[in-house]
Parts: sequence; structure tokens; C-alpha cells
Amino acid sequence: MKKISGNKLLVKALKEEGVDILFGYPGACTIDISDEIYKQDYTKVVLPRHEQALVHAADAYARSTGKVGVCLVTSGPGATNLVTGIATANYDSVPLVCITGQVPLGLMGNDAFQEVDIVGITNSICKYAVTVRTREELPKILKEAFYIARTGRPGPVVVDIPKDIQQAMGSEEYPTEVSIRGYKPNDSVHVGQIKKACTLLKRAKKPLFLLGGGVNIAGANEVMLKLAEYTQIPVITTIMGKGSIPTTHDLYLGNIGIHGSYAANHAVSECDVLFSIGTRFNDRITGKISEFAKHAKIIHIDADSASISKNIVVDIPIVADAKLAIEKLLEYVSPSKAEKWLEQVTEWKKANPINMDKYEGLTPEKVIRYINENIKHPIVATDVGQNQLWTTQYLELESNHQFLTSGGLGTMGYGLGAAIGAKCGCPDKVVVNIAGDGCFRMNMNEIATATRSEIPVIEVVVNNHVLGMVRQWQNLFYGERYSSTTLYDKVDFVKLAEAMGAKAKRVETIEEFEAAFKEAVASNEPYLLDCIIDSDDKVWPMVAPGGSISDAFNEEDLEKQKQEESK
Repeated sequence: MKKISGNKLLVKALKEEGVDILFGYPGACTIDISDEIYKQDYTKVVLPRHEQALVHAADAYARSTGKVGVCLVTSGPGATNLVTGIATANYDSVPLVCITGQVPLGLMGNDAFQEVDIVGITNSICKYAVTVRTREELPKILKEAFYIARTGRPGPVVVDIPKDIQQAMGSEEYPTEVSIRGYKPNDSVHVGQIKKACTLLKRAKKPLFLLGGGVNIAGANEVMLKLAEYTQIPVITTIMGKGSIPTTHDLYLGNIGIHGSYAANHAVSECDVLFSIGTRFNDRITGKISEFAKHAKIIHIDADSASISKNIVVDIPIVADAKLAIEKLLEYVSPSKAEKWLEQVTEWKKANPINMDKYEGLTPEKVIRYINENIKHPIVATDVGQNQLWTTQYLELESNHQFLTSGGLGTMGYGLGAAIGAKCGCPDKVVVNIAGDGCFRMNMNEIATATRSEIPVIEVVVNNHVLGMVRQWQNLFYGERYSSTTLYDKVDFVKLAEAMGAKAKRVETIEEFEAAFKEAVASNEPYLLDCIIDSDDKVWPMVAPGGSISDAFNEEDLEKQKQEESK
């Protein structure tokens, strides 16, 4: 049997797994792998400016294509720079295989140069982490890594390969099948639980679907739309679930949570059956837990049994892939007879729209609505903060893979690397990142990645010269003490982007934005738009810390409160 090095076996594995794009940064403990990749013409390597942006790019490549994202970094700081991105992907159930170089086995544990126990560091923030100890087990571990990453509840897997294992000779065979004792993803649906759920829905006078990221991850959008339309039950989503059904659909009420719509939040508070699919019920959704859906019986479908009744105790648990479960539901479910309830929530939606009409000048709403109206099926990434929340409120989506953001971890600096990764995976799509100026500062050097690799992403910086989300809280709850949130500095984003080879413009009106955005799309080059907005623009509505989501308030409510207090 022919023998090849571990490096050659790894490159073979990448091809066998269909990895056409790898996001990598070279180093001493991966130089041999890089050399083998150089010798072949199947897998393209995208070189970032920082490993954190690299893992975000792999993450977004996975989210936008449905494939496994793959990244390669060296040992020590190369590996530790992945940590935030691994945690980001873990929270949001993104399939990644993160390959890290490691010092030779004989040096491990001796504080060798650029040695870290990356498996120990990442064990709690990934789906699986392993150090390869023998050349013989390398093929099996690589095959299992890709399988574990994409099956069940998807997630990141870390494979740490010591340098001597990379160089060691061994079999050229790469496994075609996987059998892992103790890891058997559920590929069935408990019909008895489905029937119980359907019975509960049939009796409901105020039923409601709550859809999370699990619907998008499972690619269950079409069957979910079919289920909603057949039952005529209104739909709300988490931020990560947005796009589960088209956001323009009459049955869609909006996002739920501390910045959710009035209709969505009040529907949860008033419903008598809450049918949740693919969500963890985190605190950003529930607000005060004792007040969340307190009148409702709760049905919960999730691929991960550990997520069911973890935060909110449910009445009917169903452990299953969202798409399989919805398909099974369609076999047994009946149309809802809650016409008055649907009329009520629809009226709430019409009477309480979210908008920024009271703000003058250029606003995030105007920017995002222009994108909605003029770009067909774009991929929109965001960073984290006000820019993210405005995008989740105003962006119109028709399906999954269109919206990329760090939902669970809330990672500032995610968006630009994500946009680059998405454009690599979906070159025919217009890819836009909507960032705050604080987020942009964190990974702005990735503009150079886009220009060097000729990746035409559009970076929209919503620039209010402050760390807007924290400042909003300081304004409302901390006596306007703006500690460490003012960013008025002399950095010129336009000159900065131009210095890195991109095109750029500063805009201060919607007319200037429209003209510049058209130019950005037509240029087919990396392009930055520095959009100047007011520092006091806020995300409305919102819930006060510790409050119930039904107690969300906006500027009008604050004015009424002030008037009452002045009497």
C-alpha cells in the first residue's frame, strides 16, 4: 500500500470533503501543510490580515453556502486568535472545521515556543476538540471532524495536528464512512409527540409560532411557510430566525425580544399556545422569565435535547431536526380556527410600526430600506450593536442564508470578515456588511484582504462617532455619564480604505448614499461608505433591564412619563 505524509493526507481529505476554499494564515507549525496546498489546484486559500477575521470568514462561508467552513492556522497565538470566532460559531450552530498546527509531540507540555493547549482552551466552546496523537488515526479523525461539524446541531470542531504527525508517513486511504460510538444524531421524529402538539394547536384560541435559527439552519423555510399558510397561525422570529418565512408575509409579525416589535412581544404575552422551533429561549428573547408567555402551553422542537427546558420549561418537548419535524407536522396538523386572534395581532402590527421617522437627516432605516428596494436577494452581514439591531428591524428577507450576524455571542468585529467569507462562497450575490464605527475599528484591516484578493464587498459604516448601544443605555439608565463610549477621533475612514486599495465615499444624506451605493455595486470592487448619522439616534422599542418584553417602551412613552412626573 502506498504511503504518504500527514500533510498530503490532509490535502487529500480537503478535496474529498469538497473544500474548495480554505481560510488560512501560515506559520512554523503549518508551513508543511501550506506547501502541500501550494502544489495542488483544487483548494483555494484566502489569506486574511488577522486570524480572528479568518475564522469569521469561514463561519460566514458556511452560513451562506450551507457547507462546512474550514480554516487553518499555526500553533500558539495563531490558534488562540481563533477562540472568539469558535465561540461565535458554537453559539450560532455553524459547521466549522478549525485545523491548528501544534509543536511536535515530544515538545508538548514543555512550554515550547508557540505551544498552547488549544484543545483544553476550546473544549467548552466547540462541539468537539482533539489532538492527533498518531499518524494512523489522522484519516479517521479528519473524517469524523467533518461529520460531527455538519450533523445534529451543527457546530465547530477543532483538530490539532502536531508537526511530526504532519510529516509522518502513513496510509493514503481516506475513510468513506463514519461510525462513532456514543454519537448518533437523531434522524427521526417522535410521532406521538407530534400528535400531542397538533391536538394542543387544534384547541388553541391564540396560537403562535416562534421560529429561531434552527429553522434557517435546517433549510426548513419552504415547509415552514407551507405550515404557516395552511394553519393560518401568526409567526414571530428571533433575530437568528428572521427569514424563516418571508418578512413581507401577512402572517409575519416581526422579531421578539428586548428590541422586538410591539406586535411580536404582545403576541407572546397573550398567546395560549406557543409553538417554538429551533430556539434556545435566551435572555435577549424572554426578558423577565417569570412573565414570558405565562398564559401559554409551550411546544418546543429542537435538534439539541440540551436546549429544551433549559431556560423555559416546556409542555411538549420534541427532539428533532426542524425540517423533519415540520414535514411530519404537515401530515397531522389542522387549520387554526383562531380568526379573531389573527385579526387582533394583525391590527397590533399595523398600529405599531417600527420606524425612525422622527429623526432628521440620514438614518439607518433609510439606508436599509434603500437596499431592500434596490438589491434583489443580497447577503447582508452585520457587526454587533445598534447597527445589528437596526438591520434586524428593517432588513427584508425571503429565505435563509441571506442574513449573517453574531446572535448568541454578540461579537463586535464579526461583520467584515463575514462579508468576505460570504462573497467567496456566493460570488454572484451582492454582499453588504452593515457596521458601526466602533465595530469597524476592530477588524478594519480586512479591507486589505478584500482588495488583495479582489473580493468586492460593500462595507457600510453607520458612523455616529460613539459606541452607540452602550451609550444608549448610559443615556437612558446611567444619568448620561458617557464613560468610554465617545469615539470622536481624527481617523478618516475614507482615506484609510483608499490607502488599503479600496474605493470609498463619505455620505451625509440619503441622496448621497443612493448615488454612492449604485457606484459601489457597479464598480465590482471593495467599496466603503462612511455614513454619518446622529450620535443620539436610538434603537426603539426597548425593554429596561430586568423588565418584561411586554413592557417595551419608546420615545413617546418616555415623553408621557416625563409629563406625568412634571404634574
